[in-house]
Amino acid sequence: MRIVIAGGHGQIALRLERLLSARGDEVAGIIRRAEQGDDLREAGAEPVLLDLESASVEEVAAHLQGADAAVFAAGAGPGSGAARKETVDKDAAILFADAAVRAGVRRYVIVSSMGANHRHEGSEVFDVYLRAKGEADEYVRGLAALDWTVLRPGMLTNDAGTGLVRLEAHTGRGPIPRDDVAAVLAELIDTPATTGLTLELVSGSAPVTVAVKSVAGN
Repeated sequence: MRIVIAGGHGQIALRLERLLSARGDEVAGIIRRAEQGDDLREAGAEPVLLDLESASVEEVAAHLQGADAAVFAAGAGPGSGAARKETVDKDAAILFADAAVRAGVRRYVIVSSMGANHRHEGSEVFDVYLRAKGEADEYVRGLAALDWTVLRPGMLTNDAGTGLVRLEAHTGRGPIPRDDVAAVLAELIDTPATTGLTLELVSGSAPVTVAVKSVAGN
């Protein structure tokens, strides 16, 4: 498969790129800064220099041509203000989805956040973040041209992955290593029967492949 990942230098994306390239997939990661390219190459991915905050739908779609799947794993990051939650976590996610439709890429997985809700209230930066993520999710879920899956991980950690997770429509809050998020994403890409599902993810007791199979088609 050819898979294009938005936010290609993110912590989850780099882990995902290693997993996908190791299993033989062709992977491209969209990055904003050229100096990030070596990290992607080391992970086995092709760096694509493109700023999703200023690119047009046509420019993004050109890089999605011929892809079998698109993964939105970009984020403004914890140090950013409310404005970039809007321009990255919401607007860039919508742009990437529109570009996938334009390029004819049906399989689309978006990394959201537990608690994301387009109706979330409040004016703090984290409130804006949850609302932006929720608005992006709502937009993607309204696109009939995409075979979408929304993944909402719990509290992200850098602990070593265990390969054991809980993946359900509602899990309740909990931590999840980024390693395990990447493993679940790799499995979701390969499981189109999860199309149309919004799934929460925390650490649990089910092996990743079992957890994904158990929700597929539900």
